[in-house]
Amino acid sequence: MSDFLLHAPEGANKKPKRVGRGSSSGLGTTAGKGNKGQQSRSGSAVPYVGFEGGQMPLYRRIAHRGFSNYPFKKEYDVINVEVLEQKFAAGETVDKASLLSKGLIRSAKSLVKVLGNGDLTKNLTVDVDKVSASAKAKIEKAGGSVKSAEEAK
Repeated sequence: MSDFLLHAPEGANKKPKRVGRGSSSGLGTTAGKGNKGQQSRSGSAVPYVGFEGGQMPLYRRIAHRGFSNYPFKKEYDVINVEVLEQKFAAGETVDKASLLSKGLIRSAKSLVKVLGNGDLTKNLTVDVDKVSASAKAKIEKAGGSVKSAEEAK
């Protein structure tokens, strides 16, 4: 019969902290917030990251100069020639739609670059945004053709 008495293990269930309920509770008077100051007041919250108590924040005191190209950078989904060898049959066209259908790129909007890692024996028509020189040489050596958006410019 004692096999079926279910209970939580020792120390699993703790009583919640009840702050501000008298000095004998251990969390009376200041209720665990320390003495005085901004953090001890009700409704206190530091306004934002970098807030220095009203002093002019460091990031506003220091001059910011120059230009960053970060917002304009282009990120390419990289496909190696060896992946094309595995996933595509001879005579197929490699473009964003076919790469997306085979699960090799994340979205149809992403930029694609083919790199020359590995070997290629099938003749493929490659139509992507960029192709490295070594990849282009391998594709053309296998009897395929390359059309890239970079060449069109």
